[in-house]
Amino acid sequence: MHIAPFDNANRPIVDVDDPLVPLNYFNIVKLTKGQAFEYRVPGYETAIVPATGTVDIDVEGVAFPALGNRGVDVWDGEPEGVYAPVGARVLMVCLSDTAEVFVAGARFDTVLEPFDVRAADLDMIQYGSDETKTHRKIKHIFGTKYHGRVGRLLVSELFTVGQGGWSGFPSHKHDTDRVPLETRHDETYNFRFRPSHGSGLQMLQREDNLPGDAYHIVDGSTICLDKGYHPCVALPGYEMYYFTILGGLSQRSLVQYFQPTHAYQIETIPGIKEMVAKFK
Repeated sequence: MHIAPFDNANRPIVDVDDPLVPLNYFNIVKLTKGQAFEYRVPGYETAIVPATGTVDIDVEGVAFPALGNRGVDVWDGEPEGVYAPVGARVLMVCLSDTAEVFVAGARFDTVLEPFDVRAADLDMIQYGSDETKTHRKIKHIFGTKYHGRVGRLLVSELFTVGQGGWSGFPSHKHDTDRVPLETRHDETYNFRFRPSHGSGLQMLQREDNLPGDAYHIVDGSTICLDKGYHPCVALPGYEMYYFTILGGLSQRSLVQYFQPTHAYQIETIPGIKEMVAKFK
């Protein structure tokens, strides 16, 4: 499903118990200097990641000062995040002139401890190639290294390298719990383009070799994925970014199932096996 950009007035774009992606939660909070925003999401662990700007974060009395160091857009600096346990009271206060803050969530039932991830703690990987039109960089904010500290939530940022190109290829899905072949993980994206008038396409093919759907994505588009194979692409001449939320049904580790028709192309894309290993 495609949700076109709109003024959500700091209310959830994907709320709890969403009928399409019930394992996910997503909000975009926009603040000006000195403004505060407080939230609590029962039944969901959350991550606070400034897209731009700097905020002070308080999670049930635990302070995480000056989170976020990016300026004009998501390409202007490295991401940072704070993990908030299930149902925790979170207060953010804007320190910069403006701030845009992503709040990502996954359904979970155990209360863990809050912690922060700063720029130096990121887990990064770059893979693909210009020749295969698959060159991209992934910045894992809450990725492999936080097993045991995070329940079911995976949060990353994905960038196309260069202008134009594919992401999420070879096509894969993760809509059925059948370990070791595949896990059920609902997924939510928020896209940005540079320049901002750029755009692209999100494909969704529910069955191998049968026609699917395609959504025209623009700067600020949100995509919710419950099932099916889902590559996306940026128009030539534009860079694409997307903020990624994954919430698992029964485990945190993601097991992708590659579309049988295209699975052989794993062998043609440099570094993709290392990329898959990092999405755990």
